[in-house]
Amino acid sequence: MQVTIIAVGRIKQGPEKQQIENYLKRCPWPITVIEVEEKRPTKGAERISREGKLLLKAIPDGAYTIALDERGKGLRSTEFSRLIQTCRDSGPSNLVFLIGGADGHDQKVKARADRLLSLSHMTWPHMMVRAMLTEQLYRASCILSRHPYHKD
Repeated sequence: MQVTIIAVGRIKQGPEKQQIENYLKRCPWPITVIEVEEKRPTKGAERISREGKLLLKAIPDGAYTIALDERGKGLRSTEFSRLIQTCRDSGPSNLVFLIGGADGHDQKVKARADRLLSLSHMTWPHMMVRAMLTEQLYRASCILSRHPYHKD
């Protein structure tokens, strides 16, 4: 199973990038990070729409797509690991996570997503969401392999 994270914005050097790289190295699945960026100076709905088009264009054909959205359904880590397991064992060959920009996802992105997933009821900076997602991917791999990293 190929895991792809498609995210708006470019992550800069710093603790978040180090944390993300750490979890990406530790995860047993191949994980590709694709960064898209709208460089035109737009704001509001126009910016969200342009970012949405960039995200949608980057999704591989046939991928199971999960858009991270604060209004999505939250899952416990064990439930998340079962979702990953289902995709790995019987689903499409590519599992894609979409992380929107600071203003969230365009409605077309939400409509394309197979699932909306919330990592928290709180609002988080979209760069922090990358670190949280990569940690949860690593945690899911540990749960599935019965590694003691996850305490429940």
